Amino acid sequence: MGGGNDYFPDNMTNIFIKKASLDFLKTLAKHNEREWFNGHKDLYTAAHDNMIDFAGALLGEMNKHDQIETASGKSSLHRIYKDVRFSKEKAPYNIEWSGSFKRATKKLRGGYYFRIAPGSSFVAGGFWGPAAADLQRIRHDMDANYKDWDKMLGSKALVNTFGQMLGAQVASAPRGYTKDHPAIHLLRYKQYLLKHDFTEEEVLSPGFAKLASDTFKKMRPFLDHMSEVLTTDANGLEL
Repeated sequence: MGGGNDYFPDNMTNIFIKKASLDFLKTLAKHNEREWFNGHKDLYTAAHDNMIDFAGALLGEMNKHDQIETASGKSSLHRIYKDVRFSKEKAPYNIEWSGSFKRATKKLRGGYYFRIAPGSSFVAGGFWGPAAADLQRIRHDMDANYKDWDKMLGSKALVNTFGQMLGAQVASAPRGYTKDHPAIHLLRYKQYLLKHDFTEEEVLSPGFAKLASDTFKKMRPFLDHMSEVLTTDANGLEL
C-alpha cells in the first residue's frame, strides 16, 4: 500500500477508500493533539497509504480524459499537518484527506480538488485565486459575451451536477463596471468554482475513483471555456 508505483497502484480497479481511513479522521477530530497522534502513528500510516493508493487510482482515471501535470497520487495529497503559526485555531492536524491536480500545458487552465471527510466529502474545480491579469481578462470577456457565459453555466448537464457557480464575490460592482450592468451577476465573482458533494456510501464504494473522475470530467465545458478566454485575446487570437 502506497509503497510501490504511486502513479498506477497495483490492481487499480480494486483500489477504494477504506472505512478505517474515515474512522481515523473521526477519532482524530476528538483527539486533535500531538501526543495522541504520535501514539497512534500506525493508524495514520495505514489510512495515509490507503489515500495514496486512492489518489493514484483517481489520477489514472483522470489521465484518460485530461492532461494532468501532477506527477503521482502521493504528490497530489495535502499534508495532514496544519500550519498554525498565524491561526487562532491551534489544533495541529487537518481532519480531512484532501488533494489537488493541476492541468498540464499553458493552454489548459484550472485545477481539480478533492476532499474526503466524514459528512463532508466533495470534488471541486476551477479557479481559486486568479492572477489580476487573468481576472481582468475574464471580466472583459463576461462584459462582451455574457450571454455565452449564461448559456454555458446554465446548461442542464452542468446545473444537474454542480448547481450554480460558486466563489467569493465583490460586495457591489468591480472597478470599471456599473451596478446595473447586464452581466453584474457574473462580474461580481473573483473566484470561479464548481463543486459536487458525495455521500459517505458513495465515498466508500469500490467504484468511487471512477465516479469522482467522471464528475471532474463533467467540469470540462466550464474549464475549456475559461481556458479559451484566458489563452486568446478579444479577437480570438492566441496570446
